[in-house]
Order: sequence, then structure tokens, then C-alpha cells
Amino acid sequence: MSIPIAERNRRIFLTGFMASGKSTIGPILANALGFEFVDLDLAIARVEGKTVREIFRDEGEHYFRERERAMVTELSGRDRVVISLGGGTLSDPDTLPIITGSGILVYLKVPVGEITRRLRNKTDRPMVLNADGERLNEDQLRDRIATLLAMREPVYALADVTLEADQQRLGLTVDRLVRALAPLVR
Repeated sequence: MSIPIAERNRRIFLTGFMASGKSTIGPILANALGFEFVDLDLAIARVEGKTVREIFRDEGEHYFRERERAMVTELSGRDRVVISLGGGTLSDPDTLPIITGSGILVYLKVPVGEITRRLRNKTDRPMVLNADGERLNEDQLRDRIATLLAMREPVYALADVTLEADQQRLGLTVDRLVRALAPLVR
């Protein structure tokens, strides 16, 4: 049984693939709504004393997902907060119901080509590297993104609000999101 949006409207969770704009849009959205902003990856890194990349390297993905679930559980008790989730947060079947049961889930949808463009020169994210720690070439990166996005899309589609967040100006994207959330957030 789904909890009505009226009972979940004090927490907004931003989801989407890596580089979809969650950490950029989140603070601006929070400011527009008069909410607090929390970047989940940064909150975990602060508690762990390591970057997300170091956590993945030293402890593995399973450990990271456990930390993520614990942090989401803690944040789901806060009021008037926008939370930027990691790109794979919803892949944990135990974390998903915490999010959907306590807040409004917003999917920032970006096409594979745009994600590839945004990530092609990055080296600080585990997904852009091969097993030897070397950066993937653009074709390999696009293939990896397409594969992961296809796996995650069914979960992203559970969002209460989906917003195309590709190449529009940031201000326009946030304005569209505020308008989409207006009937839901009080």
C-alpha cells in the first residue's frame, strides 16, 4: 500500500544516473523551496572519512550500499529536505521502500549521449574506469552507461515526478521542477 504524497511531501529525493545533475540541481531546488539540501554521497564520505571512490576500492560496493541504506534511513526522518541520491542508490531493494515510503522521488532523466558527454573526461568516478583503474574510451563508456541505464530505468520509472534534464539551462530545469513539485510540496 502506497503512502499518500501528502504524507511524504516534506522530503524530496533526487534520483537519476550519474551526471544527471542531482548534486547541481539539488541545492538550487532546496533553496527555492526553503528546504535543507543533503548530497548522500558527500554525507557518506564525510562520515567514512574517504571518498566514494576510496570506499568502493577499499570496502567494496556491498559495504557502500549498506552505508547508503543507513544514511537514507537517518535522512528519511528529517523534515523539509532535498536529498541527492547516488546513481545506484535505488538498486538496493532494501533502500527503495525507505525512499518511496518517506518522500517524493524525482527522476532527472538524461539521455545516454549527454551522460557520456558529461563523464568522458572524468576520472574521479569508479564507473568511468576499467578494472586496471584506467579511464574507459568514449565508446566503452557509452556502452557501460547504456547497459547500466537499461538496468536501472525500471526503478527510476517508479518516481513520482520525471523531468527531462538534458541540455536546458540550469535555471530553466529548476523552474520546471519547482512547478512540477508545487502541487505536491507544502
